[in-house]
Amino acid sequence: MQCINELFHYYLMKKYVLYGTLCLAACGPRKQPAQQQPATQKQQTISRPENFGADVAFLKEYTETIVLSDSTSKSAIAVVPAWQGRVMTSTVDGDKGRSLGWLNHSLIAEKKLQPHINAFGGEDRFWLGPEGSQNSFYFAPGDTFDLAHWQVPAALDTEPFQVIARSRSAVTFERNIQLPNYKGHMFDIKVTRTITLIARRDLRNYLGADLHRSVHAVGFHSANTISNAGKEKWDTAYGMPSIWILGMFPAAEKNTVMIPLRAGGTVNDDYFGKVPAERLKTGKNIAYFRADANFRSKIGLRQEACYNVLGSYDAANKVLTIVQFTMPTNPQKYVNSSWGIQPKPFSGDMVNAYNDGPPGEGKPQLGRFYELESSSPAAGLKPGYKMEHYHRTIHLQGSEKHLDPIVKKLFGVSLKDVEKAFQ
Repeated sequence: MQCINELFHYYLMKKYVLYGTLCLAACGPRKQPAQQQPATQKQQTISRPENFGADVAFLKEYTETIVLSDSTSKSAIAVVPAWQGRVMTSTVDGDKGRSLGWLNHSLIAEKKLQPHINAFGGEDRFWLGPEGSQNSFYFAPGDTFDLAHWQVPAALDTEPFQVIARSRSAVTFERNIQLPNYKGHMFDIKVTRTITLIARRDLRNYLGADLHRSVHAVGFHSANTISNAGKEKWDTAYGMPSIWILGMFPAAEKNTVMIPLRAGGTVNDDYFGKVPAERLKTGKNIAYFRADANFRSKIGLRQEACYNVLGSYDAANKVLTIVQFTMPTNPQKYVNSSWGIQPKPFSGDMVNAYNDGPPGEGKPQLGRFYELESSSPAAGLKPGYKMEHYHRTIHLQGSEKHLDPIVKKLFGVSLKDVEKAFQ
């Protein structure tokens, strides 16, 4: 995995900007208490074409939608200000190209807000951690950590971010957010978020290799900054937020998540109960996780267990998805998002992957999607200080012959290895 270290250190970590205090990561046992089940909503039932143009037209029926396009290729992305400047979907081949983000068409068309969460979809959405622990932003002070009391804050769910700058390839949003945590401390947070579409010619800088002309590609990243706009210092006693970016993608029967492992790295699969062996395979240097939306499950890895890359491969549609993010070179504290009071609230995971599925017998699932997620360190910031987290998504669609060298370089395995993982 030497190439991963060198490549990402140069192209990703050089952009990592961190202001204020960030403490060293605490070492503790990997096992975390299992989370409760999140809210369920009506599963997507509207049947629509899977192309980008149809999804953009659909979104524009219900909300302002900003399309960023690349003048050198047919790549484009659709961004919605009303849902926190969320990247909803993307294409490698213009309007007729496959829509690569998952959209909850039924929920959007219903135009009725749901309790607990409104899972509109989207490839890059902004949240704040932690979800659980005594520092949670998703449970009111003193509430029981259960489904009835779990609530995604409106500022992270249904309320808009303001557009403050825009060009053909980028758009910047701002929002001031006030959130209490479970301890009752109020956080005054200024969020700045810039979405940038990456020109095809520049993708080699992040892949470490040239793309064959037959490979269709789209890449974008979000630069996310949070500032302490309040009067209290954020620390382990008061509570510290983290930047949490989650991407929702269409699941497929032959779709596999790939996460490179460091030597001795282990996977936390206790979020919703142990993940069955036929759905999670861990090798010496790689973890494979099924992303078919047939079994609700989630995994996570700590900073010391992984690199700043994860991805997936949809063998049926020949789509390779790569997620990269900024990762500090020194150990840091990461928030623990498991539900309940945590003995080690700052020994959490840095990356996560989620596969949707029915939460129980006869209960509807959120939709046919899976998620790739990254988190920043816990933000120990004094008033006026800020920290930044980059999250990059790249989709490549083409022949296995031309995708295989990229998979080998970034993930240390071949596409054949990926396809055989669950055979």
